[in-house]
Amino acid sequence: MPNKPSYLGLLNAISIAEGRAHTYLRAWAECTPSDDVRHVLLTVAAREGEHQMSFAKRINELGYEVRTKPEDAADGDKALALVRSDCSDLEKMRALKLHKLDTGDKPDVFDNFFKDHSIDIRTGELLGRYIAEERDSARLLRSCYKELAAGAGQQQDDDRIAAIEEKLDTVCAMVEQLCATVAPNGTKVRVKK
Repeated sequence: MPNKPSYLGLLNAISIAEGRAHTYLRAWAECTPSDDVRHVLLTVAAREGEHQMSFAKRINELGYEVRTKPEDAADGDKALALVRSDCSDLEKMRALKLHKLDTGDKPDVFDNFFKDHSIDIRTGELLGRYIAEERDSARLLRSCYKELAAGAGQQQDDDRIAAIEEKLDTVCAMVEQLCATVAPNGTKVRVKK
């Protein structure tokens, strides 16, 4: 058997992470009230599932198999619990940090993938497609996040206005009370406590 590829750990980590993401994104898509969010989640989930299987297949072609650790399952369980919770879609995005995946033109986690010059052609093709799709998925998720945040911002503004109106009503009531305690000649009347 040839030497173990130096990039085998990278392929294994990708397969595990993509499988976890596929699972929790599908679960989230099942419970989101938003058709727009569901569409984005299902698009990204399909890519993640394909990546998991493609990398597992490539690992197998190289003569190995995907290896998981107990903490891999624990991380997946936490993400599943979150996406199935009563949190808003915006809160879920923030908790999973999905809005931070898109770095624009700044460096990202993928920039160092090809520093290993021993990567074979088939694995290089797979990694190249994976990186392009991951960056596009990050842009989709960031756009979805911005839409959710804009909607939540409007709701927060509405809530803030309602709170201000309530406080203003309280202040007005207190002013009316004070006016009632002032004597007709402008002198204050003592109010018993």
